[in-house]
Amino acid sequence: MLIKAKTLQGYKLKALDGEIGKVKEFYFDDKHWTIRYLVADTGNWLPGRMVLISPYALVGAVKEDHDIAVSLTRDQIEKSPSLESHKPVSRQFEDVYYGYYGWPAYSDGPFMWGPSPYIVREPRARTQHDSRKKGWDPHLRSTREVSGYHIHASDGEIGHVEDFVVDDETWAIRYLIVSTANWWPGNNVLISPQWIGKVSWEESEVYIDLSRESIRESPEYTEDFLLTRDYETGLHKHYKRKGYWVHEPAPMENAR
Repeated sequence: MLIKAKTLQGYKLKALDGEIGKVKEFYFDDKHWTIRYLVADTGNWLPGRMVLISPYALVGAVKEDHDIAVSLTRDQIEKSPSLESHKPVSRQFEDVYYGYYGWPAYSDGPFMWGPSPYIVREPRARTQHDSRKKGWDPHLRSTREVSGYHIHASDGEIGHVEDFVVDDETWAIRYLIVSTANWWPGNNVLISPQWIGKVSWEESEVYIDLSRESIRESPEYTEDFLLTRDYETGLHKHYKRKGYWVHEPAPMENAR
């Protein structure tokens, strides 16, 4: 299911033995553009801590109930490696975090989720990765921080990042929702991370390999639009680009 990141903000988080808080924001990496952590607002339960939930523990979002099931107990979360709310997520913290839960590190392999393109929750189904091969060094970004970044086409600015469209099966960011209010009033457009040429994180700017005219002529997108595969196919066909589903293998039955 494709769902907007801002839609998920405020969803209740239900652990195996009770509610733990609400969705605050997300952290994603700047290589695969995949959600690595959900940041939980736990109220007065764990004050002063940044509570991070990996998609390995996210069972799925239920839009009708506005909640997300978390396959962890409150005790597991409380005893997990602690990160103070004002500190960045370091590689050292991630090593301890993933070791605590017994999950494979997403940076220790060539695919979106390390040894696999999908989240494999069943340990027996996980493939072994050659530890001698060097992993990649992730740089995490906040969806809240990147919202507002200016978007530049190949021939000029078109708007700013308004939101993100997330796939709740792989937790990949499939599209950036770009507001074009100052250029093309009344319209938003979808831009795939695959079409990004570069990002200036220092200057808060994203550069895409598309012209303003091609973007103006792209299939219309509105807030109420259903992101069906037919719509996605038409969008990619318009830009003469292959869909992300072409490059990714079909999900394994035991990956969920």
